[in-house]
Amino acid sequence: MKKCLECSDSFSGREDKKFCGDGCRNSYNNKINKDSSNLMRNINNKLRKNYRILSELNPGEKSKTSRSKLIDRNFDFSFFTSVYHTKNGHTYYFLYDQGYRAIENDGFILVKKDNKWCDYDTILSR
Repeated sequence: MKKCLECSDSFSGREDKKFCGDGCRNSYNNKINKDSSNLMRNINNKLRKNYRILSELNPGEKSKTSRSKLIDRNFDFSFFTSVYHTKNGHTYYFLYDQGYRAIENDGFILVKKDNKWCDYDTILSR
């Protein structure tokens, strides 16, 4: 007989079984995978919010917007998931597949990355 890692009840079953049932397995994994701190939770919330803002402003492959529109929606420029430097020297900041790049007059180009990695200067010249 083995003991459940969650409730310590005895159970029988496969040699590699660790829990008496699905409920205990789920409860145990939820405790382990829970955001370990407010810092992680807050960062993930900001990333989600920024992603939603970019998705709303860029429903297609590319679009333009202004800094004021992003700021009005409380976009936080400090939070992004990756940076991409193009061959032409432009820098795009990404939140998963949604990206942005500053342009003249406080404007921004918004792009959406497809499944293939590509050069965004090429997309913009289409």
